[in-house]
Amino acid sequence: MRRKKFHGGGEGRTRYTKALIPYASKNGVAQETIQNTIRRAGKVMTEQEARQVLGVTEETPWKEIARKYDTLFEKNAKNGSFYLQSKVHRAKQCLESIH
Repeated sequence: MRRKKFHGGGEGRTRYTKALIPYASKNGVAQETIQNTIRRAGKVMTEQEARQVLGVTEETPWKEIARKYDTLFEKNAKNGSFYLQSKVHRAKQCLESIH
């Protein structure tokens, strides 16, 4: 497929984008997108991982889980990492759906 340079938006850019869709699916771009979506779905936090992140057991009452969440979230907000803070948040979300 021959590429044309488009400067600016408008109808020409829309036609060009629409023309690329069949080309992309023939070359595996659509399949790659589907595979990436499946991979991301496989990264959902499990209950076991959530309990490990928050340091709680199956017998831990919800109030204690919420307290541990608050403590860990605040510590990471002040001088921790955003990555750990997001793990703590996702762990709480996972356990909320169970309780």
